[in-house]
Amino acid sequence: MFSNSTLIIALYLIGFAAVHSLLAGTWAKRRAQRAFGKRAMRWYRLSFTLFATATLIPLLYLFYLFPGEVIYLVPSPWRWIMIAGQLAAALALGKTLMEAGALTFLGIRPDEGKDELIVQGFYCRVRNPLFLFALIFLWLSPIMTENLLVLYLIATVYFRLGSVHEERMLTEKFGNAYRDYQKQVPRIVPRLSCRYPETKVVAPEKD
Repeated sequence: MFSNSTLIIALYLIGFAAVHSLLAGTWAKRRAQRAFGKRAMRWYRLSFTLFATATLIPLLYLFYLFPGEVIYLVPSPWRWIMIAGQLAAALALGKTLMEAGALTFLGIRPDEGKDELIVQGFYCRVRNPLFLFALIFLWLSPIMTENLLVLYLIATVYFRLGSVHEERMLTEKFGNAYRDYQKQVPRIVPRLSCRYPETKVVAPEKD
């Protein structure tokens, strides 16, 4: 049986995922634009990033208070192999952020409304490299507790649902260009070669 702390963490994670998805969606963005105006939307992503970071702090505190019972601890040398895999996943995650334009992705550089479909680098091998490398990093953890297991399971489901949600928005934004990209590039299991043409596709501005 899972402990009360595990239930609290699970409920917090589900609430975080629900709010995060709502704010990342088109509906919330349109409501914000109506309330604050089109010019203010240049800072929507930065506000979203700051909010997401702030709401993660209580989760970290919960894990500090309630680490949970240990399920397994991988012995050496396999532990170090898994840590090396985590390091490789973290580096790949950083490279993916750079390919996506880290400053724009985080909202530090204001969004000017001229979104470009990214098909270079890891994106020509897999449509959701950020989710892929994040999952690899999580599941290669050499130590597993009850609370970490709940976190990883919910994160896996969230990333899967989040990829579907994100691709719906990208299809709405880029139309047939993104549908063609979906046909040629796998969602989460990467291919070794990159055969997708590196064409520049910019989403049309909408009033």
